[in-house]
Formats: sequence, structure tokens, C-alpha cells
Amino acid sequence: MRTKTIAAAVTAAVVALVLAGCSTGSAGTGTGTATGTAKDSSSASAGPTGTITVFAAASLQKTFTELGSDYEDAHPGTTVKFSFAGSSDLVTQIQNGAPADVFASADEANMTKLTKADLISGTTPAFATNVLQIAVAPGNPKKITNLDDLTASGLQIVTCAAPVPCGAATKQVEQAAGVTLHPVSEEQSVTDVLGKVESGQADAGLVYVTDVKGAGDKVDGVSFDESKSAVNTYPIGVVRGSSNVALAKSFSAYVRSAEGEKVLTTAGFGAP
Repeated sequence: MRTKTIAAAVTAAVVALVLAGCSTGSAGTGTGTATGTAKDSSSASAGPTGTITVFAAASLQKTFTELGSDYEDAHPGTTVKFSFAGSSDLVTQIQNGAPADVFASADEANMTKLTKADLISGTTPAFATNVLQIAVAPGNPKKITNLDDLTASGLQIVTCAAPVPCGAATKQVEQAAGVTLHPVSEEQSVTDVLGKVESGQADAGLVYVTDVKGAGDKVDGVSFDESKSAVNTYPIGVVRGSSNVALAKSFSAYVRSAEGEKVLTTAGFGAP
């Protein structure tokens, strides 16, 4: 009889331990689930997601491509697409209803066209500056040293068209230097000017300091004093009607952040 009693007691103790273990396991599982939910919720609220299209000046192609990649890495779930061209061309596209979320201009004049047309939402803070430089073939075979040298007979030079920011800056430096240039062609973007010098279709071209630096050993750059008379300021703004305003604002802020400034400075841009 006593043996049965002891056996029963042992059985009861074992059952109690099993139940306690199950209870502890359930509690642990419950806690884990709650923590996981909180973590997922935190990640989901960390920042905007989705896709935006950024219209940016041609002179920003290299830096903005890098900034877009960096931004996507720092903000999982986002995609930043770009359309690069002369600022004036981009303005026309936006005015005609092109689906853009952010506009980054190579000058304030083209941004003003959109703000006056109520096509930009909010402010348009500046994020960089740039100046012109003469791009020449490696080694500077034509021995160009200043702006006046570009007026030499037989020299093939290219510039940007007047409506494009680099074209407007070219006119300003011409006036400052008291010279009149006679380009064989006027391009719609600064990258087109650079391309003609790189390919040997032109002896020289007026581009930005950043374009010469970004071209590496494909061209040399000749600085000139009058460039200081035409400093281009680059503003950025969110296009009214953007399909993802939160992401557009976030990317705009990233361009103006310490991370963005580092990329821009390395490329040769000046502070705003």
C-alpha cells in the first residue's frame, strides 16, 4: 500500500515539472513573439519606402548616381530612379507633365521657373555650387591658358546653349573677360560639351570644374579668373503632385546631409 502511495507521489511530481516546463516555454514563446512584432513594427516605421524619380542637371549625373545608391543602401525598401539632362530641358518636361518627384537644378533661374508656375511644393534649399573651367585635350596641346585664348583663329570650341545653366554662366564670364567666343556648336547639356572634347571633336569646351574632375585623364582643365563671376548655385525641391512625397522629402534631405555633402565635396562641388 505504501509502495503505491510513493509511486503516485513520484508520478504527480513528474507531471508538475512537465507542466511547469510547458508553462515556461509558452511564456518564452509569447515574449519572443511580442518582441518580434515590436521589431517588425519599428522597422516598418523607420522611414518611407517605395520609388521616386529624380530629375537632375546633367552635371550631377555622377554624384547623384552615387548618392542614390547610398540612399537605397541606407533605406531598405526604397528605389531612386534618375533622369539627367540640361536643367532647362528638365523644366520643360516637368511643365509638360512628366512624372518627376524631385528636381535638382544647376542654377536658381530654372528652379524659379517651376516655383512661379506653382510646380514645386515647399522650399528649394541650395545644396552645392559650381564654377566653369576650360576642358582641353590631355597635355593641353593647344597651349590654352585663359579665356582670351579661346578666340584664336582656327580653334574649335564648344559651349552650352544660353538657356542651359552652363550656357548662361558662359555668357557671364565672356562679359567679365571682355571677350566674345565663337563656338562651332552650342550643346543642350554640359555633358555633351565634355563629350565633344573627350572625343576630339573640339579643341576646348567650357564645362564645370566637377566635369573635368569626373572625366579623369580623358581631359585636362584650365582655370581662369573670370570663372568667379559666374558661380552657379544648385537648388533642390519636391515636385508638386509627387506620388511619394515622404520619400521625395527624405531623399532631398539626404542630399543636403553630411553624407551628401561629403560625396559632393569629393566630386569638386563647393558649399552652397
